[in-house]
Amino acid sequence: MPILLLKLVVTPLLIGGASLAARRWGPAIGGWLVAFPLTAGPVTFFIAIELGVTFAAAVAEGALAADIALAAYALAYGWSAAGGARWPAALILGSVAYMGLVLVLQPLLVLSVGPLLAVVFVVLWGTLRLLPDAATGSAAVDLPWWDIPLRAVLGTAIVLLLTAVAAALGPHLSGLAATFPVYASILAVFTQHREGARQAIGVQRGLIAGLFGTAVFWAVVAVTLPRGGIAVAFGAAIVAVLIVQGFALRWLRAAERS
Repeated sequence: MPILLLKLVVTPLLIGGASLAARRWGPAIGGWLVAFPLTAGPVTFFIAIELGVTFAAAVAEGALAADIALAAYALAYGWSAAGGARWPAALILGSVAYMGLVLVLQPLLVLSVGPLLAVVFVVLWGTLRLLPDAATGSAAVDLPWWDIPLRAVLGTAIVLLLTAVAAALGPHLSGLAATFPVYASILAVFTQHREGARQAIGVQRGLIAGLFGTAVFWAVVAVTLPRGGIAVAFGAAIVAVLIVQGFALRWLRAAERS
């Protein structure tokens, strides 16, 4: 299958499937689901095919560091929503926090993958502690019919764009840019608009809980890709993210019951 056709088929299937599951099980679980590397994962996979495994491994390192920027996004969105900001202001503040962290994360990329993963884990754990209280429960979000097709179109466009400009951006910046929380933002905005701030904060809490698995995914790809090749690296990373995400889901469920 030509690479362009693979991009056009795989990306919307991944995003559409995750979005349907989020609609069924509610905001917090939706946030957990969109933490999966649904955009940046395919971007890195296609970059490995087109630009080589060494370049793609550096992209994975950048994506791993970007989990810190995602934590800043979640805190900024969560606290602004808790403070009474409507979704446009919360989204802008979260996006500014994300981009600001992206601009200052480059020095962290001198760390090897192990220490960088440890830093990311500490930041994510601290973010879970610092987020404001979220609503409990798993009521599904009533989104319009065009929501899931729109997510699929946006995600596919991002994959096509980032793989096209990756060589110009360089590997680390490509990884940092590829993790912008498009789906978390869409889910949070619709949730806040229809169900209120505390449910939108639940999306952010689910996102951060899910990023532990995503961080492991990027670490496995970064370490394994130059040595084991594309199939081994992405296969091992998928297994790893599913295991860690399973523990994160149990934690979320326990937190909702407590």
